[in-house]
Amino acid sequence: MKYTYEKLAKMIDHSLLHPTMTDQDLEDGCKVAAKYGVASVCIKPYAVKRAAELLKDTGVFVGAVIGFPHGNSATESKRYETELACKDGAVEIDMVINLGKALGGDWEYVERDVKTVCDEAHKHGAKVKVIFENDYLTKGGAGLSSDDFKKKLCQLCERAGADWVKTSSGYGFVKQADGSYNYKGATEHDLALMRASVSAKVQVKAAGGVRDLDGLIKVRDLGGSRCGATATAAMMDEYRRREAAEKAGQTVEGKSAAIGAGGY
Repeated sequence: MKYTYEKLAKMIDHSLLHPTMTDQDLEDGCKVAAKYGVASVCIKPYAVKRAAELLKDTGVFVGAVIGFPHGNSATESKRYETELACKDGAVEIDMVINLGKALGGDWEYVERDVKTVCDEAHKHGAKVKVIFENDYLTKGGAGLSSDDFKKKLCQLCERAGADWVKTSSGYGFVKQADGSYNYKGATEHDLALMRASVSAKVQVKAAGGVRDLDGLIKVRDLGGSRCGATATAAMMDEYRRREAAEKAGQTVEGKSAAIGAGGY
C-alpha cells in the first residue's frame, strides 16, 4: 500500500453533523471513530462534552463546528461558541467564514472574524480550520476570479492565524439547472490551489465528496492533511482488504480516484 493505515486513518475527521443526529447516533459515531483510530470527530457544539467523555484516552480528538453551516453568526457569537466548545473539551474548531461579507469584498470584516475565533481557540490550546464553502465561490466575487478569490481567502486566513484552510462544510447545497440541490465539495483543483496558496505552516482539509479509499488517498497526494468523512468504516475496511490481498500476493486494483462528485 502507498500509505500506512495509521497515516490515512489520522487524516480522517469523522463527521457527525447531520441535522437529525440523535444522542445514540453520537455515541455510535464516537465508537466508530475510536475503533478505526481516526484523527477526530467533528461534531456540533452541544455534543462536545459528551464526545469528550466517550473518547477519553482513545487518541481521537474532539472537534466542534462554529457558525455552522453558513457562517452567518455575529463575530462575538462565534467567539463565545468557540470559548464554550473549548471549555467542554474541543481541541479543534471548524469555523465558517461570513460568505456574504467575503463576496462583497469586506476583507477587513472577514479577517477580523477569522482572527477572533483563532485567537480564542489558541488561548485554549485548540487549533482552527477555516471553511470557505467553495461551491458558493465558483463565479468568484469582489471583482476577483474564482481562483483569485480563493487565493485571497487563503492568504487572509493565514494572516489571521488559521491552522487549516478547508474547502467546504458538506452542506453548501447549490440549486442545479433541474431545480434540485447538490454540491461538489472538495475538488482536486481546489485542493491543489489551496495547498499552493498558503505556507507550509498552514494545512489543508478536504470536505464533501470524498467517499472511498481512493478519494482519501488522492486528498493526501494533493497535499491535504485532513478529510471530513462519514464513510470512515468503508474506507478503512477497504484498506485492510487490500492490505491482506497484497500480503497474499494478489493484485489489488482500486477505483479511479474521483473527489468532488457530491456530498459526503
